[in-house]
Amino acid sequence: MSVYEIVREPIDPQRYADLVVRPEAGAVVLFTGHVREWTKGIRTLHLSYDAYVPMAEKKMAQIGREVEEKWEGTRTAIAHRIGELGIGEVAVVIAVSSPHRKAAYEANEYCIERIKQDVPIWKKEIWETGEEWIGDQNRKPEVKNP
Repeated sequence: MSVYEIVREPIDPQRYADLVVRPEAGAVVLFTGHVREWTKGIRTLHLSYDAYVPMAEKKMAQIGREVEEKWEGTRTAIAHRIGELGIGEVAVVIAVSSPHRKAAYEANEYCIERIKQDVPIWKKEIWETGEEWIGDQNRKPEVKNP
């Protein structure tokens, strides 16, 4: 079962792996992106994520369809958390199953690159010395979540 969602609660990676496991899949690749403490020598206290939820989920589903077209027999499940996250917490999970491991690895990497490129999710890094919205944009647009 393919699932694409923005969540506010802590992510259980195993839930997403379980969603893509099936008898015809010989490989499951699970990627989890965590909040790290140090970036370029600066200590991060925590991160804050925000998203335009309807569009973000729509874009993640589009990425899932692209994967299924590019790598036959794949299935994906993706979740990204929003809100305030502490050091070590899971911000994103991508589970990909495929009949063969190479396709599962490639598809999983494709997913994270496409998420970073096209999904309207913004990250604010809060450091000991200040804070900043990180990404291609200089600041997060004012977006109201439903």
